[in-house]
Amino acid sequence: MTYILGLTGSIGMGKSTTAQMFRDLGHPVWDADAAVHRLYAPGGAAVERVAAAFPTALRHGGIDRQALKSALSADPDALDRLERIVHPLVAADRSEFVRNHERHPIVVLDIPLLFEQGGTAGLDGVAVVSTDAKIQRDRVLARRDMDEATFRMILARQLPDKDKRARADWVIPTDTLENARKSVAAICKEIMHA
Repeated sequence: MTYILGLTGSIGMGKSTTAQMFRDLGHPVWDADAAVHRLYAPGGAAVERVAAAFPTALRHGGIDRQALKSALSADPDALDRLERIVHPLVAADRSEFVRNHERHPIVVLDIPLLFEQGGTAGLDGVAVVSTDAKIQRDRVLARRDMDEATFRMILARQLPDKDKRARADWVIPTDTLENARKSVAAICKEIMHA
């Protein structure tokens, strides 16, 4: 029986690095952001429908994320329309991934807005990556395309870290790589010996 583990955490908490730690232990990881990139790429399942709703976002046979972002900012109802198009396609991609990896003892679903979008159905457990606010802020502002205003806007759309930790089955501390690795290994061991 495959254990479906949701992995989430706020921006700058170290989720991508932690997801790689699960991969390094041999567990397949589905990445929601990567799925959206595939859906928006030329030939992707979302291109035709997103382009029909947001014609200015179509570039070179795919969806240009910056152009789409501009279209969304110009229309308060646009995000809801986009989500109605994209969410079912993302869910189908995730289901196919799980089906293709059902022989693995643990399948990890890396979903940034897991709690915010009510995505816990079908999961056997949830792990949240977390660190203190200063480390988080330093990590985010070190990104070349990030500034304080954008960071605050993203945080405002995310459930506070303390609420995510309260809803999690496991909290993975990401203050150091070593602490995160130990926690990931302990979670895998617990699941596989349950």
